[in-house]
Amino acid sequence: MIAIIGGSGFVGSRIISSVNTESVYNLDKNPSLDYENITSIVNIEYKDQIIFHPKTKIVILLAAEHKDNVTPTSKYYDVNVKGTRNVLNQMDEVGIKHIIFTSSVAVYGLNKTNPNENSTLDPFNHYGKSKWGAEQEILNWYRKDQERKGVTILRPTVIFGENNRGNVYNLFKQIHSGKFIMIGKGRNKKSMAYVGNVTAFIKHRINKRELGYNVYNSADKPDLDMNTLISHILRKLNNKKKLFRIPFWAGMAAGYSYDLFSFILQKKLKISSVRIKKFCATTQFDATKAHSEFKAPYMFDESLNITLKHEFCNENQKN
Repeated sequence: MIAIIGGSGFVGSRIISSVNTESVYNLDKNPSLDYENITSIVNIEYKDQIIFHPKTKIVILLAAEHKDNVTPTSKYYDVNVKGTRNVLNQMDEVGIKHIIFTSSVAVYGLNKTNPNENSTLDPFNHYGKSKWGAEQEILNWYRKDQERKGVTILRPTVIFGENNRGNVYNLFKQIHSGKFIMIGKGRNKKSMAYVGNVTAFIKHRINKRELGYNVYNSADKPDLDMNTLISHILRKLNNKKKLFRIPFWAGMAAGYSYDLFSFILQKKLKISSVRIKKFCATTQFDATKAHSEFKAPYMFDESLNITLKHEFCNENQKN
């Protein structure tokens, strides 16, 4: 039996669809649109709410506070660190020895040189710091009985795919609408991960059920710079409009202005200095370790086609 915590979302729903639903159940603070019959409403901030089926053999922990503009910032630590600790404590109560945890490449920080799993960690924001804190909780849990426990820490880069409504979707949508403004020179490279490949790797780790403490970066290849990526998307969308560009300093000035408006209005806005900084940063990661034991089922160009066609192209349009 597999327990997925946070399975009502984008990645979790994809995992559930790829396994036998009779052998999996979902614990999430939000209802599941597709898998209501196997979902229980649970907030991992509260230990007593986390109740595992006695036949559970593995836990997949996806639940996280991850948006850029969460307030108060203590919420990151309440969910990502304390929530992870609560899950581990409840796993001990019923003797569950295996966990797959989705961390994040945010633990490495921005503008690093293609870090791998052994690189120095330098998270720059509360999300990255709280994810690193959660990893430490899991490492401490593992060390208490490492001869019998199996841990997989997965550090995915930004994930995209059908029905996702995160930052990558917003980028695609702006380009499709013709409202996209390029900030900076566009030479910064980006690693990305297609949801189909991320979930296939998680399923691979479920089936392997390996003992030990294992950490993997998750990123599809090749890594494209922003100029190449955006040109690629424009071509696939048959959009021939010329890009409007502004320099990095002007983009950051606009971001800080939006931060001020957000503070004054007490309203979360889609544009912020943090999001502009992340957009213009190099976020490139070495995923050699994962690819050495696992063949991704989707090539990057194929996954981009699938996503764009699903979201923006009708049946009569050609990519």
